[in-house]
Amino acid sequence: MKHSDVNVLDWTVQGYHGELTSAQSALRGTTALCASGALTFSDYGVFVFEPQQPSNKDVVISCAVHGDETAPIEIVRDMLHGILSGDIQPCQRTLFLIANPAAIRIGKRFVDENMNRLFSGAHGKGQTPEHQRAAAMEHAVSEFFAAAPAGERKRYHYDLHTAIRDSQYEKFAVYPFTHGGPYKKEQLTFLAECGVETILLNQAPTTTFSYYSVRTHNADAFTVELGKVRPFGENDRSKFAAAEQMFTRLISEAELRLPKFDANRTKVFDVCRTINRTVEDFTLHFPDDVANFTAFKQGELLATDGDKEYLVEQSSERIIFPNAKVALGQRALLTVVEIPVEQLKLV
Repeated sequence: MKHSDVNVLDWTVQGYHGELTSAQSALRGTTALCASGALTFSDYGVFVFEPQQPSNKDVVISCAVHGDETAPIEIVRDMLHGILSGDIQPCQRTLFLIANPAAIRIGKRFVDENMNRLFSGAHGKGQTPEHQRAAAMEHAVSEFFAAAPAGERKRYHYDLHTAIRDSQYEKFAVYPFTHGGPYKKEQLTFLAECGVETILLNQAPTTTFSYYSVRTHNADAFTVELGKVRPFGENDRSKFAAAEQMFTRLISEAELRLPKFDANRTKVFDVCRTINRTVEDFTLHFPDDVANFTAFKQGELLATDGDKEYLVEQSSERIIFPNAKVALGQRALLTVVEIPVEQLKLV
């Protein structure tokens, strides 16, 4: 295969519904030989890099679980093109996933269903293309980890996103439920080097992509929010430069050297309450432009779900991920409170 034949994003998105040119169609299932290994185009949006001399990490970098979150798509696209050109020479096995091409095509968060609620088996409860695609993404991750060389290996999965609204802490990551396991200083430091210095703890199982990799494959995995949703071409890529550099270093260096862990670099928030939309008559009682992590006064009305009112219970309570338009039964709002990093069980 000629590298000049490959436009990763065009092939992934434009070809997703069978609108392939003959040249694009010929790429599916083929392999490009690169400077330090081979990049295989397994399927639409599924790219596996196998280095000539693999080190001890298996890395998954995913984007576009929500199709309108363009900055992560641009980052993954450029990393893939860097590998094809030889500018990036990974020594770690890496799986790149562009998760929801159908949603990218229409510039929407999703087509039928929020894909980030369809992992860990939840895709078995429906027949939409997003249910099917979530199952395919799980299968790709399982195949990738299963194909790793024998021996002790480290598994990582970074699921890259941008948020619907602004955030008082522009970049933050969700640390999935650890089932009592410790939190890792190395990962908190790596994220801080990416410019992600705010961590939100999940304290229960979820159906997100990152939690799937934690629970099913014992990977260190995170949902990483890098900023706000913007159209293609309107992202200020300088704001993501640190993250892009660190992800490139992660896959290109045999042993990634990080600074010593510093608890002062990281803010940690724990979930206080999950507010679900259970009826059609659901209202959030604050403007659409209120940023994530905004604090409210104790006693203020946050939401009504039919006749049920949700008031601020603690003076330090903040809101995150508000979305009154979610499907019935889904989360419409989280409230969080800050906790000391030292309160975590760290290793």
